[in-house]
Amino acid sequence: MGDLANSTGDAGARGRREPCPGGGFGCTLPELRALMELRGAEALLKVQEAYGDVHGLCRRLKTSPTEGLAEGAAELERRRQVFGQNWIPPKRPKTFAELVWEALQDVTLIILEVAAVVSLGLSFYAPPGGDTEACGHVSGGAEDEGEAEAGWIEGAAILLSVACVVLVTAFNDWSKERQFRGLQSRIEQEQRFAVVRHGRQLQVPVAELVVGDVAQVKYGDLLPADGILIQGNDLKIDESALTGESDHVRKAVDKDPMLLSGTHVMEGSGKMVVTAVGVNSQTGIIFTLLGAGGEEEEKKEKKGKPQDGAVENIQNKAKKQDGAVAMEMQPLKSAEGGDVDERERKRSSGPKKEKSVLQGKLTKLAVQIGKAGLVMSAVTVIILVLYFVIETFVVEGRAWLAECTPVYVQYWVKFFIIGVTVLVVAVPEGLPLAVTISLAYSVKKMMRDNNLVRHLDACETMGNATAICSDKTGTLTTNRMTVVQAFVGDTHFRAPPDPANIAPRTLDLLVQAIAINSAYTTKILPPESAGGLPRQVGNKTECALLGLVLALRRDYEAVRAQVPEERLHKVYTFNSVRKSMSTVTRLPAGGFRLYSKGASEILLRKCCAILGGGGEARAFGPRDREDVVRKVVEPMAAAGLRTLVLAFRDFPPVPEPPWEDEAAVVGELTCIAVVGIEDPVRPEVPEAIRKCQRAGITVRMVTGDNLNTARAIAAKCGILPPGEDWLCLEGKEFNRRIRNEKGEIEQERLDKVWPKLRVLARSSPTDKHTLVKGIIDSTIGDQRQVVAVTGDGTNDGPALKKADVGFAMGIAGTDVAKEASDIILTDDNFSSIVKAVMWGRNVYDSISKFLQFQLTVNVVAVIVAFTGACITQDSPLKAVQMLWVNLIMDTFASLALATEPPTEALLLRKPYGRNKPLISRTMMKNILGHAAYQLVIIFTLLFVGEVFFDIDSGRNAPLHSPPSEHYTIIFNTFVMMQLFNEINARKIHGERNVFDGIFANPIFCSIVLGTFAIQIVIVQFGGKPFSCSPLSAEQWLWCLFVGVGELVWGQVMAWVPGGWLRCPGAVAGPAAAEAAGADEEEEEEEIDLAERELRRGQVLWVRGLNRIQTQMRVVRAFRSSLAGTPPRPEPRPGPPFGPPPELLFGDTRDIPLIDDTDAESEAPPNRNNNHPLGRLGPPGPPRLHSLETSL
Repeated sequence: MGDLANSTGDAGARGRREPCPGGGFGCTLPELRALMELRGAEALLKVQEAYGDVHGLCRRLKTSPTEGLAEGAAELERRRQVFGQNWIPPKRPKTFAELVWEALQDVTLIILEVAAVVSLGLSFYAPPGGDTEACGHVSGGAEDEGEAEAGWIEGAAILLSVACVVLVTAFNDWSKERQFRGLQSRIEQEQRFAVVRHGRQLQVPVAELVVGDVAQVKYGDLLPADGILIQGNDLKIDESALTGESDHVRKAVDKDPMLLSGTHVMEGSGKMVVTAVGVNSQTGIIFTLLGAGGEEEEKKEKKGKPQDGAVENIQNKAKKQDGAVAMEMQPLKSAEGGDVDERERKRSSGPKKEKSVLQGKLTKLAVQIGKAGLVMSAVTVIILVLYFVIETFVVEGRAWLAECTPVYVQYWVKFFIIGVTVLVVAVPEGLPLAVTISLAYSVKKMMRDNNLVRHLDACETMGNATAICSDKTGTLTTNRMTVVQAFVGDTHFRAPPDPANIAPRTLDLLVQAIAINSAYTTKILPPESAGGLPRQVGNKTECALLGLVLALRRDYEAVRAQVPEERLHKVYTFNSVRKSMSTVTRLPAGGFRLYSKGASEILLRKCCAILGGGGEARAFGPRDREDVVRKVVEPMAAAGLRTLVLAFRDFPPVPEPPWEDEAAVVGELTCIAVVGIEDPVRPEVPEAIRKCQRAGITVRMVTGDNLNTARAIAAKCGILPPGEDWLCLEGKEFNRRIRNEKGEIEQERLDKVWPKLRVLARSSPTDKHTLVKGIIDSTIGDQRQVVAVTGDGTNDGPALKKADVGFAMGIAGTDVAKEASDIILTDDNFSSIVKAVMWGRNVYDSISKFLQFQLTVNVVAVIVAFTGACITQDSPLKAVQMLWVNLIMDTFASLALATEPPTEALLLRKPYGRNKPLISRTMMKNILGHAAYQLVIIFTLLFVGEVFFDIDSGRNAPLHSPPSEHYTIIFNTFVMMQLFNEINARKIHGERNVFDGIFANPIFCSIVLGTFAIQIVIVQFGGKPFSCSPLSAEQWLWCLFVGVGELVWGQVMAWVPGGWLRCPGAVAGPAAAEAAGADEEEEEEEIDLAERELRRGQVLWVRGLNRIQTQMRVVRAFRSSLAGTPPRPEPRPGPPFGPPPELLFGDTRDIPLIDDTDAESEAPPNRNNNHPLGRLGPPGPPRLHSLETSL
């Protein structure tokens, strides 16, 4: 598991340490490994037989169950030597050579390599003597330099270019992998676990855990090592990661004390002694078997597992916790029958989330461009070969001579190379590179903005987010809680009360109820610096209550010392269902006392008494309860305070209560106090939410707090702008509105609720999951909603996984929540989500900039190569030059344009949405406009350039002739235009100032200048390999002048309106919805169905009218022919059937006379007797239908 591995950078240094047996401890490593293989009663029996009990095992391991290890660094190191370290060797990363080999597998590059090798081979082959004049003009000019001397250069240059492309690709992959490993190691290094050493609780990195450590286990933890329970409170573990069983396993010292690494704590708390770590733990053993250490790598690759196969396998299993299973719930029912279910099955069948918006669009675009490029390159080769054959053998009438064959083949290889280079330039292999660079760059920068990205595509998806479902506590608020109001002894204190104003008995009960009935790991520590605030450690709500104890000038540590954790008789830990926590202690005089704290509306209903002003208990009936709610709880909640009730109950020693029957035990309570806890809104949150709303993102608050508190906080944050009709619901009301009579969730009902919903209070994790799933599955808007969710609790896991982007809290979040998330907020702050939106939109825009630039080059290079080949039998841009252009526009441009920093302006527009074409009208206008400019310049230079510059023409040059100045000017001008167009491509929304912020991106500046410098070297010194002839200063200035003209032309293009342009399907996809991306077939089906429904509706309307008119004529004829039938009442005077049918029939849904197959989907027939059709007989429509059938 990720948690058990440490930085991969340390892997080599550490190596595997061979554990030494014995080592002076009372048990050996094999013994402990064998012990951890056992489960349940069998394990308990083994512990009792071998060690007496857990305390006996602790003595053997030389540790104390209460004080933990009391050893120095040297002793801890010795334990690592004996029992191993808590670290699993990661899978060996791919070497640079392997990445080079992978890059060489590219089909286009293989074709180029073959062509280059053939070209090389033929260049060294000299035809055996004879008169080569007989081969025609094709061989002319070759004698100038000597074929063997110059012919090899082109093939070698192509191979060199291919080598460059391969090395660049391999280096990018290598750096990407290294970056991700660094990211993984950072996630792992941040993973810490609570242990007791020297009697103090410490947070240590999981890699530093040793056998014998006493670890604190609490709700939400992912266990990093195997251990045996020393003491537990209502502990339940999800062991599905190891066993596949989703049921939670209850752990207790006297039943099943075995705790295993890789399992999740779903409820309760406790302490365990660590007995196995690293490769000796249960997860480590599985990893070793799966070959995660790299031993069985080849086998794994054959099976097609992901890169960290074992790790992901175990993590994926671990994610299938009970919560996820329970919360996938039944699929949303729909009036369309099984469509939703089927789509849900399709979606859930895949192991991954659906493709991100950008991935889907880019994949389609790349395929379409690739196909077009393939066609163009094939046509180019065919035309060149045909032209050559016709020219040589038909027009000149030459015969095929054996000695000329190598010359002809060399020509054909040259044509083939031209065709392949057209394909190379056309295929946008730079797209994935641009996406990768942009995402990797963004991920790195997002770390500074407190976003730790776990899944790359989440970064880009966030840019398309349309809805954010946010927690309240810690995300919108500071999560530094304090008690600011209290209702004690019939008095409502508006500030923390003075202890003198509270009855002594009430004060003692209040202090004990807070100190004992809270996690003993929750503490308030002195401030780190003088004048600072005290540090809150552990659960923040409990910290607020402990703060109240300190404000009452009492010491909670002294109370805990009298009742240590081991002496707690029973603990009902807090969970989202109970919304309360209760602890049972033995009283010194005999009997038991239960302390309880929880949500006010839940615990007040369980109270039958309340402590009065003098500390005496008095009856507390329904009327009293209403008074307290109305006068105390509601005013506190309206002020944005979280309200908690503290209560207790005494039990006699006999009979001992049935502790397992929680409902019977936690009832008939006596209320001690009601407290109001303030959690201030973060000062930066209102502005962040305003930015979201301006950017077209709806923010919803989903919280477990009561409705009044949630509404007050939402109003402070700006989630509820004044003057609008928003919905604020509690979980119960929400469920009542979205479920039908059978208790099933209906998407249609949900669609009526979520658009207006802004606050969901007292919500369970199931409600959160239902809301997220409902918004994502909804089809009521133009676009499919993209939903981001924040969560910190274990039970938030399913909602985090279901969301398009799941944000887990880095500080308050549990390991389970982090595991299910896509991005971890390291500061738990909502404003960091806004930064994630900004970076996500920046990724999308960066890719669009790159596309605008690349497609312009593509269009120009392909047309120039194709037209030039067809007219002059040679491409003005040679193969090596094309590869250099390809390098400029792929690797360098992707680096330059994909690393543009984001600006606040990105938040001033709405999300693009899934159906918006990747290439906007403005981009299309720029691509076509700049392509037109470049083509005009290049064709002018190609056909009249030699006249303008007074140089020799490069057209129709024979094979292997020296490079011409003419074609060098064309090549140089082309590259100059691309360089300046790269500056134009920085803006894609029609902005005029293309230099705005250019110096904020040093990478862009250095790449443009670097490319310019390399171009000078290639032109002046490239010679034969690059088919370049050195240019004069005047020629260089002309090339630069035409290049700068790109910037001027860009300004002209900014004036041209783009509204007349339609973004064709060939660019964005055959249909807008197809570009939506997740599951193309599914989306196509939806579009087809929609169109079919529309057409079907029109057809049914016309067919229905025709039928009704026919049927009415039949009815009249039938009535007139029925002589013996009693006369029917005449219909009310009304228009005959001649006038337009809409005047008569109104709503088409009232016309039942269509097909039986459609009857179910139509509304019930209109039974109104005033309707002309309704008076033809009591059950009119069916009768008409039967008439038609019988006739």
